[in-house]
Amino acid sequence: MTPIDPKKLATLQGEELLSTLEQEAVRNGISDIHINPQKSAVKVEWRELGVLRKLLDISHENFETVKRRIKFKSKLKMNVENVAQDGQYTFPTAGRMVNVRVASLPSRFGEAYTLRLLDPQRGIVPLEKLGFPQAIKTKLQELTDLPNGLILVTGPTGSGKTTTLYALLSTLSGKDRNIITLEDPVEYELKDIIQSQVDTEHGYTFASGLRAILRHDPDIILVGEIRDQETAQTAIDASLTGHLVLATLHTNSAIEAIPRLLSMGISTYTFAPALRAVLAQRLVRTINPEIKGKLAEHKEDEKGYYTGQCTLPELLVATEPIKNLILNQATASEILETAHKEGYKTMKEWGEEMIANETTTRVEVSRVTAA
Repeated sequence: MTPIDPKKLATLQGEELLSTLEQEAVRNGISDIHINPQKSAVKVEWRELGVLRKLLDISHENFETVKRRIKFKSKLKMNVENVAQDGQYTFPTAGRMVNVRVASLPSRFGEAYTLRLLDPQRGIVPLEKLGFPQAIKTKLQELTDLPNGLILVTGPTGSGKTTTLYALLSTLSGKDRNIITLEDPVEYELKDIIQSQVDTEHGYTFASGLRAILRHDPDIILVGEIRDQETAQTAIDASLTGHLVLATLHTNSAIEAIPRLLSMGISTYTFAPALRAVLAQRLVRTINPEIKGKLAEHKEDEKGYYTGQCTLPELLVATEPIKNLILNQATASEILETAHKEGYKTMKEWGEEMIANETTTRVEVSRVTAA
């Protein structure tokens, strides 16, 4: 991490302030910049290693200049402030282009902005660098070599689901398999892969897009998110007809993905044979390797204590006993009991191992698992 001086930032105005924030954010591996108007000033924060940090306050006058620049670059309507808007723009840094997804939101004291930085250097990461335990990494590689079936990746926004999926697809590209993605939006450019973007304004949804993709002879399909029964059932049907389908879902755990999909009204008789595995994950900060073995000498809130992130996972493999439980519409607790007998570990249990080997801390595991 490169230290940033809030006092220096506070002297900058308008376009210069925005440009400096962009470049400093890339240098420090920041995922999001938040600009939130308050009554007397405008608060500027960013998300560093998954944790929101306040940078500085700027005046409303300075914010107006910054806001106009953001709107111009992202092609938002300049004269609209009472409805939410979405846009995007790119900026150059260190020989590459970083994409910024912009979201505005009307708030009591003016428009609030979130700028999500999609840096290809951070977003396209080899699977071995995501920090998965070896047993899970090996199993994931085995699963993606299967010719068909459904693999789900679950977790909240910002838990690294897209990064994991891109890492899995990157290991598969160039292996004589036709890979097509359906995303909202396309976040990073993947070599040798057809990437398609949802456009709901023109009727191109996940459901209709998935049906269209099936006419293009795909071997592997990535569905950015399963949001409804139609998309879920189409993805399941595709996985039963010779396609390997990877998709994301918003659930807190791997086990919960099963009742979540069943609650959408999908058929257990198609879901059970289609499912191969559910991976749930969070991102935790990792301890600086230089202080391992002497943690008692350091405080967790000091600079340099955490220097990176890794994935805290749990992987539910759909074995025959698990599939039978799905067919019988078993409860999540019944599925968990059976899975544990087969060696399944929850995120908290994997977290205990990471704590023991000083990869991360109990505070971090508790922060992302609500333990």
